[in-house]
Amino acid sequence: MSKIVKVGIVKSGCIGTLPLIEFLLDERAERKDLEVRVVGSGANMSAEKCAVVAKEMVEFNPDFAVFISPNATLPGPNKGRTVLSEAGIPTVVVSDGPTKKISQELEDAGFGFIIIDADAMIGARREFLDPAEMALFNADVMKVLAVTGVFNIVFNALDKLISEVKNGKKPTLPRIIVNKELATEAVEFQNPYAKSKAIAAYEISRRVADLSTEGCFKVKEWESYIAIVSAAHEMMHQAAKLADEVRELEKSGDTLTRTPHHSDGTILKKKKLVEKPAH
Repeated sequence: MSKIVKVGIVKSGCIGTLPLIEFLLDERAERKDLEVRVVGSGANMSAEKCAVVAKEMVEFNPDFAVFISPNATLPGPNKGRTVLSEAGIPTVVVSDGPTKKISQELEDAGFGFIIIDADAMIGARREFLDPAEMALFNADVMKVLAVTGVFNIVFNALDKLISEVKNGKKPTLPRIIVNKELATEAVEFQNPYAKSKAIAAYEISRRVADLSTEGCFKVKEWESYIAIVSAAHEMMHQAAKLADEVRELEKSGDTLTRTPHHSDGTILKKKKLVEKPAH
């Protein structure tokens, strides 16, 4: 029997990639080569809470871990990944744009990383954000990340680690800063208009992060920052609409690439709707 790979996923706070990351590896819950453990600190990203959940993951003793959070420069995520590293667990940091500032530091410390600048910050102002708005924003973000190829990059990178562990190799941790070129290449678009729209959706989402940062941290007048964070959410909604158009263009030509997992973990591929996926 082949090795069962133990994958640990530590979640702190929320970015668009976070809610579904473990399901990207096993979309139909039928893989036989994985044991996945997920722990999280919820919305609390304090150093104390991040350390607690990281220690829980150390007890699971995974072959490698993923630490996913917004802004990995903050003390909480830093503490969490340090706990994992000090326990000798190979760790991949998955985070958003601000983490680019410490990418070299992460590499020097032996961490892998997948940094996604289009996984945009939410408009977290009390006068604007409520639970429904939070959920809708994240739904829009996830649609953009799924359609533009970001999720493809994430699951391909993690599947590569899983394969290396299964084959008795030391995992080579990814060090990827995702941009529009890397994202859209991962989708294998057949329609050039679909690719153009995907690039547009990605770039709008990336700009949302700048606008949310301005509204949350730079502008102090409440009437002004409400308009700014609201505008950021409107932009994300338009990016999601573009993502819908991308998907429909590829579907209309029967050229939509699908990459399902086999139960043994192999990534299969098909392009036409009515055909079997193959290696």
